[in-house]
Amino acid sequence: MADIILFNKPFQVLSQFTDERTENPRSTLAEWIKQPGFYPAGRLDYDSEGLLLLTNHGPLQHRIASPRNKMPKTYWVQVEGDISGDAIDRLSQGVNLKDGPTRPAKARRMAPPDLWHRNPPVRHRETVPTSWIELTISEGRNRQVRRMTAAVGYPTLRLVRYQIGDWTLDKLQPGEFRMEQVHLPDTPTAPSRQRHRSGTRAPKARRPNRRSASK
Repeated sequence: MADIILFNKPFQVLSQFTDERTENPRSTLAEWIKQPGFYPAGRLDYDSEGLLLLTNHGPLQHRIASPRNKMPKTYWVQVEGDISGDAIDRLSQGVNLKDGPTRPAKARRMAPPDLWHRNPPVRHRETVPTSWIELTISEGRNRQVRRMTAAVGYPTLRLVRYQIGDWTLDKLQPGEFRMEQVHLPDTPTAPSRQRHRSGTRAPKARRPNRRSASK
C-alpha cells in the first residue's frame, strides 16, 4: 500500500515546496500541504490549475511521473477564438512543435465547464470569442498543451488539468485535497476506494460539472 494526495492546485502556485526567489517569493505547495514526506509525482505549471498528485512512495512517484509509462492526462482548455473542426483534427493527429511532432491525442470541443472563478480572471475581450476543448495527451513536454493549441492557431487562455490516469478532481475545489491509498504492485492508475478527506478548504465555489468531461 502507498499513500497518495490528490490536490487541486490553484492558479499561480508552484508545484514544489520552495521557491528559489528571495524577493517577492511565489506561493508554493508548502502553504497547502502539511503532511511530511510527500512529493509531487510530476508537475503542473505555475499558471495552470487543477490536479496534482503527491506521494510518499518513491517507486510510485516514478511510475506516475515517468514519460515511459505514457499515463494519459486530460485537460480542460479555454482557447482564444472559435476553434474549428480542422484544428481539433490536427490536435488529434499530433502537431509539429520545435522539439518534434507530438503523439496523437484525444481532442474534442466541449461546453464551458462549471468551474470555480479564477483570481485574477481570464482577460475578456468583447470582440474576440473563446471556446473550450478537452485534450488528453500521453506525454509531458514543457508547456505542451499551450504550445499545441498555439500551433493550430488558438492560444490557450486558461488551462485546468482534470484527470491523470483514473484519478480526477472529483469535486475538489482550489486548495482542497484528499488522500487515497494505492495497492501495489498494481498499476498506479487503480487507487483503492478507501478515501480520507483532509486539508485546507478554499472559499466556497462552484463545482466542476463532470458531465462536461465525459469521454
